[in-house]
Amino acid sequence: MAKLAVLGGGRMGEALIAGLLASTWCKATEIVATGRRAERLSELADRYGIQTSLDNGAAAAGAEVVVLAVKPQDIDALLTSISDHVAADQVVLSVVAAIPIAAIEAGLSNEAPVVRAMPNAPSTVHEGMAGISPGRHASAADLAVADEVLRNVGRVVQVPESYLDAVTAISGSGPAYFALLAEAMIEAGILLGLSREISSTLVIQTMLGSARLLRDEGMHPVELREMVTSPGGTTIRAIRVLEQSGVRAAFLNAIQAAMERSQELAGGAQV
Repeated sequence: MAKLAVLGGGRMGEALIAGLLASTWCKATEIVATGRRAERLSELADRYGIQTSLDNGAAAAGAEVVVLAVKPQDIDALLTSISDHVAADQVVLSVVAAIPIAAIEAGLSNEAPVVRAMPNAPSTVHEGMAGISPGRHASAADLAVADEVLRNVGRVVQVPESYLDAVTAISGSGPAYFALLAEAMIEAGILLGLSREISSTLVIQTMLGSARLLRDEGMHPVELREMVTSPGGTTIRAIRVLEQSGVRAAFLNAIQAAMERSQELAGGAQV
């Protein structure tokens, strides 16, 4: 019997598997992953030594934690296939984007505790950020189990489900904002005569180092900005141009738009 069943062996499912195997939470023999393609499952089995199956119901039966990691359009079929195999003493952890807890609970027949999570892409390198919310049948102990699973691929914050759209807009979509910024800065370096390779190295390492200063040293962003901003210097000149261009307002508006779109998707909007 598996301790962890990952239903959907895509990138996020694989990230959880790799993260948990790097911890002491479970062994490879205690994990089963499912998918629709036998070739993909064979790849996961060879890479991690885990069990695999094409049968979602059989994989979910008896597992301590059942992770739902399919695409949103596949969730209804998945819930139908596992509904009779999931019990109230298991924890169902959903990382399926835009699918509310109520919809998952409605698709399960045995009042299984559901915890919904919104992890992000850096989870694949164990530097993820996830917001989690408990369903109406989830106890504090159930939430703690889900929290422990996700902490093996990054950091976790607990929020009411109504705020998961904001989490999606900030950390779920966040890597794309930083990627866009990095792209612009790299292009600026090329404009100034640097090679793409050198410009990319400068930008990426600067982003990484700045993030670690903010996180590991507990610095406020204002502190870091002031640390490198000398009176009359190069940085303040650049910041003035950014402020005049409305960059701060653009970010506020963009993140607001992302949250509104997340709400639309949760409500069933497709376009």
